Amino acid sequence: MEEFGVGLGRRLRAGDLVVLTGPLGAGKTTLSRGIGEGLGVRGPISSPTFVLARTHPSLTDGPPLVHVDAYRLGSPAELDDLDLDYEAAVVLVEWGAGMVDGISDSMLEIRIDRAADDTRSVELEGTGPRWAEGVLRSGGPGISSPGASASTTG
Repeated sequence: MEEFGVGLGRRLRAGDLVVLTGPLGAGKTTLSRGIGEGLGVRGPISSPTFVLARTHPSLTDGPPLVHVDAYRLGSPAELDDLDLDYEAAVVLVEWGAGMVDGISDSMLEIRIDRAADDTRSVELEGTGPRWAEGVLRSGGPGISSPGASASTTG
């Protein structure tokens, strides 16, 4: 999961909105750690459950990562109350399904499922002009086209 995140993080840019969904223990935070490493941001990346959102500044000339945990939020209005800078950062929202609609004209949704044997399946769905550019088609470790599925262990 982390290696997949590193590859994805290297392709993200300011203004990207990424939504992670999946059950508890699926690997959302592990994927987030990899994305942070790929972006070159200050860590450690951990679940921001109790602070709701944490900004990780770039250690390079890239964008910061705003890591949001929407699990305890009751509505999209509560997410809006956080006053996040969606334009200047990569915004990654765990538990964000149904919470970010209308925030951006482009969004990458990553759905993670965990099987009983500890394998994970990952499905990516990009919507909007940003993901129509074929950003993920160039390949790399664990990277595939939006709408494609992949599996990994651990």
